[in-house]
Amino acid sequence: MTRILPHPILTIALTLFWLILQQSASVGNLILGLAIGLSAGLATRSLGLDKPKMGKPWKAVELVFVVLADIVRSNAAVAWVILTHGNSPRVAGFLRVPLKLRDHTALAFLSIILTATPGTVWLEFDEEAGELLLHVLDLVDEEQWIDLITKRYERRLLEIFA
Repeated sequence: MTRILPHPILTIALTLFWLILQQSASVGNLILGLAIGLSAGLATRSLGLDKPKMGKPWKAVELVFVVLADIVRSNAAVAWVILTHGNSPRVAGFLRVPLKLRDHTALAFLSIILTATPGTVWLEFDEEAGELLLHVLDLVDEEQWIDLITKRYERRLLEIFA
């Protein structure tokens, strides 16, 4: 079964996304969506990806709401920085964040979270040192940023992928 359907969740998700994009659940769209999902699953099999080990998958729902709230808050903060640029000095800068995360899937999720949040960009992760290099648009307090990333995101990701 795993030879034909190596990543069933990916296949199902891509099929559903295809149907949503087409706004039609016709037989033809279902067959095409399944073909796309199966092809993507077979293509990713050759990458040799490890299956993620999820310790507390229900914590992912909590993380989604935290990230959505932070994205909305960050959008407002970036808009404020742009609108009041001339009124107060802002310092963009680079920040090194020490991480306990080592799981590649969890690190990928953290990179998506940080890059999707306006005002931050994931630049690199040094596996040997366990440090993330991050660019921040409004770097006022480095410790506040480190606490935000480690306590709001990393802690939850460690619980999910334990």
